[in-house]
Amino acid sequence: MTVHHLNELLLVCSLVLLLAVAAVRISSRSGLPSLLLYLGIGIAIGQDGFGNVVFEDAELTQVIGYAALVVILAEGGLGTKWKEIKPALPSAVAMSTVGVGLSVGITATAAHFLVGLEWRQALIIGAVVSSTDAAAVFSVLRRVPLPSRITGTLEAESGFNDAPVVILVVAFSTVGPVDEWYLLVGKIILELAIGAAIGLAVGWLGAYGLRHVALPASGLYPIAVMAIAVTAYAAGAMVHGSGFLAVYLASMILGNAKLPHSPATRGFADGLGWIAQIGMFVLLGLLVTPHELSDDVLPAIVVGLVLTVVARPVSVFLSLAPFRVGWREKALMSWAGLRGAVPIIIATIPMVSGVAGSERIFNIVFILVVVYTLIQGPTLPSLAKILRLGDSSEAADLGIESAPLERLRGHLLSVAVPRGSRMHGVEVGELRLPPGAAVTLVVRDGESFVPLPSTVLARGDELLVVATDPVRDAAEHRLRAVAKGGKLASWLGTDREPAG
Repeated sequence: MTVHHLNELLLVCSLVLLLAVAAVRISSRSGLPSLLLYLGIGIAIGQDGFGNVVFEDAELTQVIGYAALVVILAEGGLGTKWKEIKPALPSAVAMSTVGVGLSVGITATAAHFLVGLEWRQALIIGAVVSSTDAAAVFSVLRRVPLPSRITGTLEAESGFNDAPVVILVVAFSTVGPVDEWYLLVGKIILELAIGAAIGLAVGWLGAYGLRHVALPASGLYPIAVMAIAVTAYAAGAMVHGSGFLAVYLASMILGNAKLPHSPATRGFADGLGWIAQIGMFVLLGLLVTPHELSDDVLPAIVVGLVLTVVARPVSVFLSLAPFRVGWREKALMSWAGLRGAVPIIIATIPMVSGVAGSERIFNIVFILVVVYTLIQGPTLPSLAKILRLGDSSEAADLGIESAPLERLRGHLLSVAVPRGSRMHGVEVGELRLPPGAAVTLVVRDGESFVPLPSTVLARGDELLVVATDPVRDAAEHRLRAVAKGGKLASWLGTDREPAG
């Protein structure tokens, strides 16, 4: 590659990234998951678009997709709060194991009898589309915050169900007869156990080391954390365990370990996660050939319809039957099973393995993901309101961003007061922040001013709160408590520290 070609490549990559960043803004305004816009960018520069770029390397796509998925799972694990996910852990495990099995069986049966696919192809499609995508789900749900039990379950399910699905697809794509069902179940349990053990061990050792070894520069901590997360994946995969489960669990431990410079680490991981998603979706858009999709539109719609209105609800209701989960929560979680880039990446496994009809499998999965994400994504907020789940106290939660003030040993919290927050009408002095934290600036209608203790807060205000290191978590917790309970947060008990 010459320098001239390198310059052209850098120009194209930078333009794609700029388009992708603009797509994030469009996505946040329209309610559509950003993955569809990224896929559209890839298709637009592909062989049927204006770019006329021919790309047909499924193996390279799979490798890059796996690498991107590792980064996305690491970013998701680092951002997962153990206090929120702990109560939902048993239900999430049930949905990502028993629920996946039920979904695979129902969807594969429909693909065989309604679409006419061979059993191997039907089982592969059933397994591929049984994996949900956290990025797709929360790109829509972030506009309508839900009770922590629902978001915790959906988030954990999305982190856990990739592992058993990959194991199933690899087994179904292997040349020769498919193993008996009990052998597959045993293999899944073994690989998940190995992956979980390695992930927990690597995460604990990594957190211990970072807390006791002082690195020479703060910028090295985010790199070290991501390196530890990738190590968990590699170690798990090398010993035939679930690397995806390992990286998610290791990252979750690191994210909850109160490591040095943790806000900077989360920001770094978030940026890497966006780059991974953008690159992965654009590459998948390049791989697909739009003019070859027409024959598979109807089969994809049929399989997707069975998956959405039968397989997913049945798997959710049956797998959650032993738990105290109301029918409204189950209904929302049934509709919130969005498919994103993960199923499309997993659909490249049979292509690389040389399974007969694998190109058709990829096309059906691609169409299914796009069509049903367009249907489910924009309607999720409305369904949450219809089920009276989007108007709970959790919906009034604050958007708080934290920036570390390294030299001052403090944090600058940016707090947005959303519509429906009970912080509306509360005076600054009534926030009763802990000593060491104070509201230093209020931005209202584009104008900023220094508040007095008697200043009354209003919907749409943005607050800048300065907090020292020791009280940073307490200050954020108090702000969230007031947002839920208003002036009576202490009397209502919303300012209690959650257990665990």
